[in-house]
Amino acid sequence: MAGGVSRRRMLAVGGAGVAGAVAAGAAGVWAHDLIAETPHAADAGGAVPFLGEHQAGITTPAQDRLHFVAFDVITDNRAELVDLLREWTRAAARMTAGRDAGPVGAVAGPAEAPPDDTGEALGLPPSGLTLTVGFGPTLFHDPSGRDRFGIADRRPPALADLPHFLGDALDATISGGDLCVQACAHDPQVAVHAIRNLARIGFGVVSVRWSQLGFGRTSSTSRQQATPRNLFGFKDGTANLKAEDSSLLRQHLWVQPGDGPEWMTGGSYLVTRKIRMTIETWDRTSLAEQEEVVGRIKATGAPLGGRGEFDRLDLTATGAAGQPVIPRDSHVRLAHPDTNDGARLLRRGYNFVDGSDGLGRLGAGLFFMAYQRDPRRQFVPIQTRLARHDAMNEYLRHVGSGLFACPPGVRADDDYWGRALFGR
Repeated sequence: MAGGVSRRRMLAVGGAGVAGAVAAGAAGVWAHDLIAETPHAADAGGAVPFLGEHQAGITTPAQDRLHFVAFDVITDNRAELVDLLREWTRAAARMTAGRDAGPVGAVAGPAEAPPDDTGEALGLPPSGLTLTVGFGPTLFHDPSGRDRFGIADRRPPALADLPHFLGDALDATISGGDLCVQACAHDPQVAVHAIRNLARIGFGVVSVRWSQLGFGRTSSTSRQQATPRNLFGFKDGTANLKAEDSSLLRQHLWVQPGDGPEWMTGGSYLVTRKIRMTIETWDRTSLAEQEEVVGRIKATGAPLGGRGEFDRLDLTATGAAGQPVIPRDSHVRLAHPDTNDGARLLRRGYNFVDGSDGLGRLGAGLFFMAYQRDPRRQFVPIQTRLARHDAMNEYLRHVGSGLFACPPGVRADDDYWGRALFGR
């Protein structure tokens, strides 16, 4: 019971058993016992290894569901924050292995005490759960400029605040955050359970700033996955970086030695954007215009002028009237690496539907997530070009934004998220 109670077994134990479980959970064996021998998830119910050079949930084949949350740190006590990161790491190791969040569990403790797991995932398999953590710019300097935790001089230059992009309509209440946690899984209840329990553990140290549920991944992060479709009905992420692209990942995804502070080497930077789609207007647009806006054929995902989804974009091809086959203001042309000095992103976005407004319009769109080596050289120039010229802007509204430094993975029993940053 060192790592917590299995979600597949609900064992009633006596007081001595509970005490033993708590003691064992603190004995430094949780990682190897629960995670090191876990193979890569072979199916939707399997477990993804927690330990590794990089955090899981970045190049992991994109799961079907998302629960993303940004937290504000509400304490100024550095030791409390570090202790929370330690507790979160242990809980994440247990939950990604298919066990309860706490060492006692949802049903094995004394009846007179609150459980250390909320219980809604009892009986469910790991479901490919990954938990990925990141640190926002305001963790290093709060909005008033204070260095609450003595880490301001360790803020990476690449974690520079994102500029205002043309057309942004950002809502501060669904933007930013000191910390973020990305929970991805094939079962939405497993993802929600993970976030709920991390928020419960963080009570008094962090508070939820905003969160987002997502369904239907909008990109593939492995060549084993088919390209999905977004809510405009088009295949999305055809040219995405893939887990198998080792050399490209070193070049575009993973922070390399010398890029910045050593604590981020092996990590990556995450940009999130909540993008509201005016899908009712899009749905009244002709198929031909939709395809010109995107720059691809809706049925197959092939670039205009091509035959197959993965055909190379010929940005020099012209039609009978001498105009580019792929329009100059099309989304794929403006986002393509050849248009952006070779810059590429690893995208892990999800569709969302948040209900409808008073006029009956769906509050739907894309929760965009992109990992990269340096946002200043990747996301920022790409989005600047898109914001100025993309024909798709007629149908999009950027309402939320976030930027986070995601440290490298947890590698050993005594490691925790952000240990190299905090230095103990």
